[in-house]
Amino acid sequence: MDNLDIGTGTKVYFRISLFNGAMAIDVTQTTISLFAVSILLIILGIVCGRGLTKRPGKKQVLVEKGVSALYNLVETTMGKHNAKYAPYIGTLFLSSLFGSLIGLTKIFRSTTADLMVVLGWAFVTTALCWYEGIRNNGFFKWLKGFAEPIVFILPINIISEVAQPIAMAFRHFGNIAGGGVLMSIVYAALAALSTMVFKGLPATIASVMPPVFQIGIPAVLSLYFDLFSSLIQAFVFSLLTMVYISTNNPPPAPGSRVVKQAEKKAKRKAEKEAAKAARTAKAAETAPV
Repeated sequence: MDNLDIGTGTKVYFRISLFNGAMAIDVTQTTISLFAVSILLIILGIVCGRGLTKRPGKKQVLVEKGVSALYNLVETTMGKHNAKYAPYIGTLFLSSLFGSLIGLTKIFRSTTADLMVVLGWAFVTTALCWYEGIRNNGFFKWLKGFAEPIVFILPINIISEVAQPIAMAFRHFGNIAGGGVLMSIVYAALAALSTMVFKGLPATIASVMPPVFQIGIPAVLSLYFDLFSSLIQAFVFSLLTMVYISTNNPPPAPGSRVVKQAEKKAKRKAEKEAAKAARTAKAAETAPV
């Protein structure tokens, strides 16, 4: 039990002490799995992005179709003004998918079966929602929005903001962890069934008989609980992220704070370019012939 993290249920391999033991970082099964998924995605990105040409081959066509599908999904769900979030949504989807599937190796632990991982993703999404709300409305107007339409619902709005990332995390974590627990129960039940069936055979024969009921049946169930469920949960988590962010960053209306800031920025840029052109012209006039 000394090597078990009670908070997350993952095995702690070792601890890194900082500031003379005042602070410690636990390196757990989930930590190693996260590093493995990160390295895998980096390698995947390098392989997919290498050797791009104007006349694409089969690999490049496949990659471009995937990227186009991602941007189309983001623009359709969130609006074209939110297309900048496509890389974040894609990273979130792949991290969730590969984080769930890595548990099939039986070497690494599924990262999504750790509540702290998905809770971290959910809090990042919530932070982005708050950022967009403040950017669009200003800090004090954003705070005022919690007391609208009447001040009496202020506590409800605050609870709703806090509950949003928690609900996202528990939904994702519960589905993945529940699937893993259910598969473990199925394996144990099929092993017990095999033992029960062959119990009447002579001991010498029963001892060498394989657990036949564990062959085939778990593989069929794994297609849903491990593969299909991982894909669905990654997509739903990404979809919820898109919905929450787009709700806090709607299309800019004429005269809104964002539009005024963009207009001021464009005006300053035009003034700088005009001043630069004037200096260039003046220098050309004064230059000796």
